[in-house]
Amino acid sequence: MLRLHKIALVACVAFIGLQNQASAEDAVVAKVGKLEITQSELDLAIANLDPQLAQLPDEQKKIAALSGAIDVKLLAGNADGEGLKDDAEFKKRMQFIADRELHNIYFKKHVVDAVTEDEVKARYDKEIAALPKQVEVSARHILVKTEEEAKAIIAELDAGKDFIELAKAKSTDPNKSEGGDLGYFTKGRMVPEFEEVAFAMEKGTYSKTPVKTQFGFHVIKVEDKRDAAPPAYETVAQQVRQLVMRDKYLAIIEKAKAEQKVEILDEALRKGYEDVNKAQQ
Repeated sequence: MLRLHKIALVACVAFIGLQNQASAEDAVVAKVGKLEITQSELDLAIANLDPQLAQLPDEQKKIAALSGAIDVKLLAGNADGEGLKDDAEFKKRMQFIADRELHNIYFKKHVVDAVTEDEVKARYDKEIAALPKQVEVSARHILVKTEEEAKAIIAELDAGKDFIELAKAKSTDPNKSEGGDLGYFTKGRMVPEFEEVAFAMEKGTYSKTPVKTQFGFHVIKVEDKRDAAPPAYETVAQQVRQLVMRDKYLAIIEKAKAEQKVEILDEALRKGYEDVNKAQQ
């Protein structure tokens, strides 16, 4: 019984905490004449700070946002006193802002908040399945300045010398201490001359002629060849989520266009609009 009372007490405390948090969000933090600045308005001001000011520490950001909000309220009060709320230009701007914010709220509800983890994972699997197979090579190399030096190293390898030991002793590359190890790499990671030879070689073989690049002359040994692993879900989840969101948004827009007639009276604007939409599709 005591345990049930404790659970009830915790629940009540949590509920009161939520109420306090909600009221704190709407608490008045400043007054400008008859106008008030609430915590929620201050939060909006912080979120819409100039990018340069957004880099400030949190406390300084709050002060900068509050200063801007006070300036807005000061002139808003003056504008109200002059009856500018009834100005036609003001009403046009307010309608535009209202439409944009309704668009943003609708987008958040039906696109951002509507994306599920299952959808993101399913899209990830689809994208990975569509990726072409990539081979990656694990290789070592010995880099020297002249072709003669490279040929001499190949002769030593032919005589049975160890590639790693030769790399440590004779390579001019900074990775000589690791025996010339380059790790695994896919196409496009190395200079073309090096890459062409490395990917054509068999696993466990070394190049029988020097490979010339802008860095000098290389002797290459291919340690391994395998199919490259796709990027891990965790590393690309946010990018995939953006793809899912894009598709949801386009589907919503297309549905809205089918339900509501879009008519562009200016011929040049109409053509430009159609061209942009074709490019997006």
